[in-house]
Amino acid sequence: MAAEEIKAITDAAGLAALISRAAGDAGAKARGLPPVDKWNPPFCGDINMEIRADGTWFYMGTPIGRTPLVRLFSTVLRKDEDGKTYLVTPVERVGIRVVDAPFVAVEMNAGERDGEPLLTFRTNVGDVVEAGPEHSIRFVIHGENSELKPYLHVRGRLEALVSRPIMYELVELGERLEVDGKTMFCLRSGGMTFPVMPADELDALSR
Repeated sequence: MAAEEIKAITDAAGLAALISRAAGDAGAKARGLPPVDKWNPPFCGDINMEIRADGTWFYMGTPIGRTPLVRLFSTVLRKDEDGKTYLVTPVERVGIRVVDAPFVAVEMNAGERDGEPLLTFRTNVGDVVEAGPEHSIRFVIHGENSELKPYLHVRGRLEALVSRPIMYELVELGERLEVDGKTMFCLRSGGMTFPVMPADELDALSR
């Protein structure tokens, strides 16, 4: 292993230890997510950390391969009104780069609750999220090839990009429903209807 890789891994572990101590979780059992939205620490600059579009975390150009580290970092993520994403502790706030969304939805279960459809997702960092009133799904048509990209609200202003295999599962579950007098291709979950796109636009894409 190259010296710079060793240094990057060591520095990432040191940063994780700092976050753990600051959040009061070192040596303790899991207590749920830290209340990052209630903390207002000073901004201490940007650090060389990036979350790639596939959900891989990099620190100083080296992938963070230790899953517990990534999960720890993910619990203190916050996206602020300025559109930037930060790692936040009670004593400091540092900026990181997010290429697309901070999380990726990698698994989905299509079930029912009280006779209504319920879509439950698992993210790459272990969050389990039920789509519904508190966790919406939005859809973006992206790029020259009109790629459909679904995003799931996880918490705060943080979203998960729905992975391509799961997106295909979602499309299979879609329904044509009337929304505000227009026929829309939609998903239903948790008592909510999430429009994907007008049905005629979907037909055009499918040709």
